[in-house]
Amino acid sequence: MADVTLEQLTKVYANGVVAVRGLDLHVDDGEFVVLVGPSGCGKTTALRMIAGLEEITSGRLLFGDRVVNDVSPKDRDAAMVFQNYALYPHLSVYDNIGFSLEMRRVPKADRDAKVRDAAEALGLTEMLDRKPRQLSGGQRQRVAMGRAIVREPSVFLMDEPLSNLDAKLRVQMRSEVLRVHRRLGVATLYVTHDQTEAMTMGDRVVVLRDGVLQQNAAPRELYQAPNNLFVATFIGSPSMNVYQGALERIDDGVAVVLGSQRLLLPASFLAEHPSLNAYLGRKLIVGLRPEHLTDPATGARPPEPGTTLVANVDLVEALGSEELAHFSIDAPLAQEGSKASRHVAAELLDGSTAPGFGSGIARLDPLTAIRSGDRATFAVQMHGMRFFDIESGEAI
Repeated sequence: MADVTLEQLTKVYANGVVAVRGLDLHVDDGEFVVLVGPSGCGKTTALRMIAGLEEITSGRLLFGDRVVNDVSPKDRDAAMVFQNYALYPHLSVYDNIGFSLEMRRVPKADRDAKVRDAAEALGLTEMLDRKPRQLSGGQRQRVAMGRAIVREPSVFLMDEPLSNLDAKLRVQMRSEVLRVHRRLGVATLYVTHDQTEAMTMGDRVVVLRDGVLQQNAAPRELYQAPNNLFVATFIGSPSMNVYQGALERIDDGVAVVLGSQRLLLPASFLAEHPSLNAYLGRKLIVGLRPEHLTDPATGARPPEPGTTLVANVDLVEALGSEELAHFSIDAPLAQEGSKASRHVAAELLDGSTAPGFGSGIARLDPLTAIRSGDRATFAVQMHGMRFFDIESGEAI
């Protein structure tokens, strides 16, 4: 068993491309940490450096107190599960699971016990004589996991192991992966591009962009208190609604200006976020999660004065447990700010509505009477608002 420490880990390829830049991360023994981000963000490269499959350009990698930068992959005591299963097609499930043990010349009796123990844990006991071609995608992935389990590694690495499965099977396999993790009780790093997968599985989630760590936090903190606009819009499905807005002093306090509409910011919110006072009279980016926009008619109490937003409803998706209302307001969508802060600046968000108008999504109660084509009024949960600097994209 060992914890894993990355100190300023950097990968620069021969052509000058920086895949990972100064990554600092610590994974405790027994912790499940997920690396997530868009394609090309460096998450798989980071995992491959930990496994020893990519050379480290600079920085240090430690397993426990041991620096393993120059240790060969087979001597790092790390097991890796790949996206494509990488099973031997001519070998049975039994032989695939036990292959690494055979290569290490583990006695036959011990090897048999370990293989059968792993197979039982993964529900593969009845399939030990089958070949990979006779298995479903989920069963093949379990065989790949079994092959890693029998090594009893001190570090477990997974590179998008569920991405080749259909949506329903992915949900089922999440619990399988977590059950295996609890059984192993070792430091586990899991790479995915699926933010829902990341949020439901990780003890902590590490968000990467362009090889740079954006935020490292527990899922709930990541969702409720994103460090910057990139994290805010990447985490969450549907994504956070973000608009160009401003703060304005009015008689009753401070208003959030969104196009032609004004929302009254609670005094308690300002007290909790005193840095907003420096933005009075200035443009900024306003963010609202879809669940913070509701239908007043289905609420337990009427909304407070100054906390409603009028919008044109373009489409309502009825999903059974909820309805998603796609709307537009006369406030422009947030756009990328200063290029000087390229590693923390907001992603450019392309609107589907007319110039100067911002689209958005509200998550509504299934009993809502709001329908496509309506001019609707939404109640805004003001304490759910998030604000970002318009130039850097950093949270205020």
